[in-house]
Amino acid sequence: MSNSKVKAIHRLLLKTYGEPEHSPMDAVSTLICTILSQNTNDNNRDRAYIALRKKFPTWEQVRDAPTRQVVAAIRSAGLANQKGPRIQGVLRRITDECKSRGMPELNIDFVADLPVEEAKRWLTSLDGVGPKTAAIVLLFSLNRPAFPVDTHVHRVTMRLGLIPKGTTAEKAHGLLEALVPLEWYYAFHLNLIAHGRAICKASRPLCEICPLQKHCDYFAKRQT
Repeated sequence: MSNSKVKAIHRLLLKTYGEPEHSPMDAVSTLICTILSQNTNDNNRDRAYIALRKKFPTWEQVRDAPTRQVVAAIRSAGLANQKGPRIQGVLRRITDECKSRGMPELNIDFVADLPVEEAKRWLTSLDGVGPKTAAIVLLFSLNRPAFPVDTHVHRVTMRLGLIPKGTTAEKAHGLLEALVPLEWYYAFHLNLIAHGRAICKASRPLCEICPLQKHCDYFAKRQT
């Protein structure tokens, strides 16, 4: 893969969608928010997250609450009966890790000091945390080099030809981390999502107005 293609795509995405703002939450908040986002849309995730924090202002309160109350608070995110116990289990694991490290607070800032691959392994050892969730926590909250691949990033990068056809989302994480310069990870990731939502849609991509036509394998094949 040519670095010039990645560079051209990055520049066009910046021109189209701008430089994304970076307003990170603490790592535990990002982790829980991302678990809530699984198998739902951003609006439902945000409603559930706000309701959870309103009901339980601290993560210790979420951890120790009756599970039925946590489930009720996050109902809008969907799969609440799974996500509620999962979130509490994750918070208990973090608590145990903090105690073992002599840390008084419920936090995972220590992950930022681990080698990236070790940090990924620790995060994905948590129930319900896969490569995408781990990468989001690392990139968004801990300023570590990880490239999250959600459904939009997976679809758009495959159509562009940045990853081979048939590549799994899990494998795409490593391929894109090797391909995209570290300093571009945050903007490139978010702008790919924006592009997937606005133009490179799953069922009916708007190829006729796409600013990436010149660099897109999918568009080139449609023209033949």
